[in-house]
Amino acid sequence: MRKLANSELDRKSVEGFKEAQKTPVIIVLDDIRSLHNIGSVFRTADAFLVEKIYLCGITATPPNKEIHKTALGATDTVAWEYEKDVLTTLTTLQQQGVTVLAIEQVENAVFLQDFEPQTGKKYALVFGNEVKGVSEEAVALADGCIEIPQLGTKHSLNISVSAGIVVWDIFRKLQYAEN
Repeated sequence: MRKLANSELDRKSVEGFKEAQKTPVIIVLDDIRSLHNIGSVFRTADAFLVEKIYLCGITATPPNKEIHKTALGATDTVAWEYEKDVLTTLTTLQQQGVTVLAIEQVENAVFLQDFEPQTGKKYALVFGNEVKGVSEEAVALADGCIEIPQLGTKHSLNISVSAGIVVWDIFRKLQYAEN
């Protein structure tokens, strides 16, 4: 076994990324405080060809050198938009036929391993504040909630870790369904 060289990784150019067919996933970040978390979510979105990121509330926007440290250029590839109010954003997405899913620990949440995304549907995944999580109002507005099962003592994950886990799982399930 040997480590692959960068030239062997078949990386897309910025133009190639923008022209590529996207995974039918939109990420909504609501009131994310950490610039490093925001940048990391951009990298995850780039890795799995996420369609768009909405940055809402107090969530910082590019260009920002702290976001850039972890995004490593993904702010140039992944489409993003700032919207002040997350509830307006979610309502607009629903009106466009997007299924809104809050990633949160709530009553009647579907465990991630049990969630089966449907081919042909588009999903908006809502990730909330590092301390408070997804707001009660956003949870109430969502079409459903997904929970990442956890067995330790903390029962919470870093927002960027949660985004990576959920986006990867949905990407994997959609790719498997198409092949």
